[in-house]
Amino acid sequence: MQRWIRNLALVALVLAATPFVFSVPASAQYREFNGKVDNVNAKKLIVDNRMGDKVSFDKTDEVTVEGQGKTTWEDLKKGDWVTVSWKFMDKPRKAYKVLVQPPKEEEGEDL
Repeated sequence: MQRWIRNLALVALVLAATPFVFSVPASAQYREFNGKVDNVNAKKLIVDNRMGDKVSFDKTDEVTVEGQGKTTWEDLKKGDWVTVSWKFMDKPRKAYKVLVQPPKEEEGEDL
């Protein structure tokens, strides 16, 4: 009888520990930053959201670029409007996806 209880306790312990042993860490959720490309080079992209924030993003090996006929990092140029997907946990920020938006008109008063 004691052996049966011991085996039952061992099975319960294994079942209770299984989620912790085989769990995969949650992947960081992506954040988005929208703005106009202020500067771009082979390793870094600086985006200005036109509200006082300029944020730089490092190029990753797996970065994807799409939209407005652009498919590579090298296609990006100063003045492009983009949405950059990045992970909050990254220090420094890394670009994982760059979506090029249609050109926007500057807001302001017509003279």
